[in-house]
Amino acid sequence: MKGSERRSQILEALSASEVAVSGSSLAQAVGVSRQVVVQDIALLRANGHDIIATNKGYVLRDGADAPQIPTRLIKLCHGLDEVADELTTIVDLGGTVLNVMVNHRVYGTITGVLDIKNRKDVERYLENIHSGKSSPLLMVTSGYHFHRIAADTEAELDEIEHTLCQKGYLAEVLPYEGDLQ
Repeated sequence: MKGSERRSQILEALSASEVAVSGSSLAQAVGVSRQVVVQDIALLRANGHDIIATNKGYVLRDGADAPQIPTRLIKLCHGLDEVADELTTIVDLGGTVLNVMVNHRVYGTITGVLDIKNRKDVERYLENIHSGKSSPLLMVTSGYHFHRIAADTEAELDEIEHTLCQKGYLAEVLPYEGDLQ
């Protein structure tokens, strides 16, 4: 099966489902590994499909009748030594870190897809940062960055935001950043 056919089948499966569909289920349905599904999801997103990853699987948010997963963009500021605590706080409270974004005064808005759903994803992310020659995006903006976070309910998002505030990680959204929402 060609990649384009496989991605069409993935979209059909997501469209037909009223609940999140796990990467493993999608992989089994189209006969590839879960990692191939992750790559296909990234390509589908790049082609404009609003697919989000939750701790229960993928959800297609295209169309008026698509299931709506609550998301929130939160501005944070902290050092490199607090990345692990920030991410584990979010996933432990039921959130999925969909992406990271920085608003650089010279380069503009820079966004990276993360899809961090659990502690294992946090560990993998940290290993990739420590083993490579790359730094987290927050390093180019003195620790300031945004995360788009998804959760099953608005109450979970409220709890995540409250806990991040208690830990001193929340930062004030400046007037010129309001259009990032």
